[in-house]
Amino acid sequence: MRRIGVAALVGCGAALVAVAPSSAATRVSIRHGRHYGQRIFPDNAFTVRDRRELTGRRVRFRLGLDYPIVGGRVRRRCTSKTYSICDSYAELNRLDGFDLQPRVTVPFTGSIRLASVNDSDFFITDRHGRFVSGLRQLTFDPTSHTLAGISDRFLLEGTRYRIHVTKGIRDSHGRRIRACRHGACVVNFTTRTASGELVRIRKAMDLSLSDPRNAYVLAGFPGASTSTASRRLTWVQNGKADVFPSASVSPSLVDPLNGMVRSDQVKANPNAPGAFSASAVPNLIAPGASGYFAFGSFLSPRYQYASASGHHDRPYGRGDGLTDGEIPIVPSKRTPRPFGADRLGVIAVTPDPKAFPPPWPAAVYGPGFTRSDYDIFVSADYNAARGILTIATDPAGHGFGSQSKTTVTSNGVATTFLSYGRGRDLDGDGTIGDGLNDGVGPTGHYPPHGSELPSHKPIDGLQSGLVQTVVDNMALGRALKAGLDIPGVGTNLVDAHRIMYYGISFGGIYGTMLMGTDPLFHRGLMNVPGGPIADIARLSGFRGDLADTIRRSRPNYLNGGPGLNGFTEDLPLRDDPPMVIKHRGAFQLQELLGASNWYDRMGSPETFAPRIRLRPDPAWRSHPKEVAFQTAYADGTVPNPTAGTLYRAGALFDRVVYYRNDKTATYGSDPHGWLADPTLAGRESGQQQLAEFLDTGQLLNTNPAWLEVPIANRVNLDCLHYPDPQTGQAQVRQSYPASGDCPGPRR
Repeated sequence: MRRIGVAALVGCGAALVAVAPSSAATRVSIRHGRHYGQRIFPDNAFTVRDRRELTGRRVRFRLGLDYPIVGGRVRRRCTSKTYSICDSYAELNRLDGFDLQPRVTVPFTGSIRLASVNDSDFFITDRHGRFVSGLRQLTFDPTSHTLAGISDRFLLEGTRYRIHVTKGIRDSHGRRIRACRHGACVVNFTTRTASGELVRIRKAMDLSLSDPRNAYVLAGFPGASTSTASRRLTWVQNGKADVFPSASVSPSLVDPLNGMVRSDQVKANPNAPGAFSASAVPNLIAPGASGYFAFGSFLSPRYQYASASGHHDRPYGRGDGLTDGEIPIVPSKRTPRPFGADRLGVIAVTPDPKAFPPPWPAAVYGPGFTRSDYDIFVSADYNAARGILTIATDPAGHGFGSQSKTTVTSNGVATTFLSYGRGRDLDGDGTIGDGLNDGVGPTGHYPPHGSELPSHKPIDGLQSGLVQTVVDNMALGRALKAGLDIPGVGTNLVDAHRIMYYGISFGGIYGTMLMGTDPLFHRGLMNVPGGPIADIARLSGFRGDLADTIRRSRPNYLNGGPGLNGFTEDLPLRDDPPMVIKHRGAFQLQELLGASNWYDRMGSPETFAPRIRLRPDPAWRSHPKEVAFQTAYADGTVPNPTAGTLYRAGALFDRVVYYRNDKTATYGSDPHGWLADPTLAGRESGQQQLAEFLDTGQLLNTNPAWLEVPIANRVNLDCLHYPDPQTGQAQVRQSYPASGDCPGPRR
């Protein structure tokens, strides 16, 4: 992920907790009010019964009673200055339960001694009272007198749990607080279902052709009710096959433009001056190491809403309630319906059919954020030389505009064709970027006059784009299964029983979702993934993108302080000591981040990680999946703590490779791109490990000096290995041994 935006993270949680006056009583008590912010949360009291939901419940926050809270008071209505808060609650009210790794808040009548809080006095149990998880990342807000902590365990979906808060907690004078009956308050809450949407979509794609609920039929694929022919890949444009012997294409890293050239549509008006930007396509595949480069397309069911104008954005309950880039939430017993079908570009790199007679195993490659399928040429060095076909498509919203083109010069002859770019000018600024704000998900938009406005789906973030991209890769896998014919190369080129996956960064994120959903992909390697997205953004070099989103929200919650990019959240990492909030607005930012994570679990990798091995889907329980994960020390793009969250959720640490960039000569660089970036020391070792794993399923240590297979000290995924952005310091890395390991729990 070269860049990442938490597209439209805004003020849902940012004003969720009212200011509580200090109690005049001699002992501090837990508050037991009727409204949000006045009682322990999460709590099933904030739900209603709903038979359309798998949990039998649906979240219900009440306008004028629970929200919007501005300046410490609940307001009766939403205004032009607070509508982001109300839009966020409208989104949360469509969920069938609470977060799978919930942020738990406890309001008191006065101040407490934060150091007195531990797992004996503040914890989560199952419905029978058996201990499940303690709370980490503890904070106390002295303004609202609210204790907060995040569950250390990733909880089961659609399950009832209990929060326990006991009188063992001490007030600021060292006295036991007043709890409930028998010295403890116990609150029931039910977690949401989150992975089911993608599972149901996948099942709809695999229904019989005669079933009217078949996803391809609903999407309008030609002849989908009688044949799978319309699912197949095509390699012909304008009557000409865009297939080239790889040895006939000049290799390149940068200009001159003498091999493969991309011409990206970067302006919404293709006739405007400067509407296209040309650059060389980097190619690191050695001459003779592959057979053919093929450029084609296929159809995929589209679940993201797309209006004709590209600027359609309505809050729930107004008109059709749809927003460009979103996949609308439906009750959890239902399966979303596709809006139609999109033609997506695809690139394939084949083995030499003379050296490796087909059918070949196939590896679907997932590019990173703001990257494209062109990256196949810098990520598939060894695959073809091992007899593996590699194929890739763009993530949702990527590849620039629909008029983007590719020119390939083969044996001195240039051929130009559409690359089927997926970017759209959703924000109305007249330009089309590569992913950010231009098709991944709901985004801010520019009205005819005035400054940029936030989306009416503010906490969807990247969820919709990630779900759509998983669907696209499932469709690509099924296109291969339907039969791969490439003109001039051969027919039935792929072994339908050996379809695999690997992806980098964003590709590792949606790749985890894919591996936790689709039985078609039996083997997968995810490079530098992590989650959830909001935490990636706040801890990484994308913090500025998050700040931009917070700035345009209504209201604006940038709170200043020492933190980079204009905000300070006062939120410790997992093993940091508890923190008393010092900066105005920090508690509201914590609530915002918690609400975003809660909503986005449907499109976040940690939700799907348990389904790979820990709680495997029945579709592959008898044939376990083969997976591997690669993470880099001091990754500044998808930070180590977010990788740790993902691996804990799925109990995957034994499958994690840890690249110790601090032991290399490139220790000062962000190692995030180490599998594709030739300037980073570990690239060759990572590529060799990838090819070996895809070929044999064995996870070998191709460089013991730099790689830990598996990771030696999982605590290293609890800290950043560079200064926390909240301190205001930039990312600075040290070489080994000064870099060292994380110190472990510090409380």
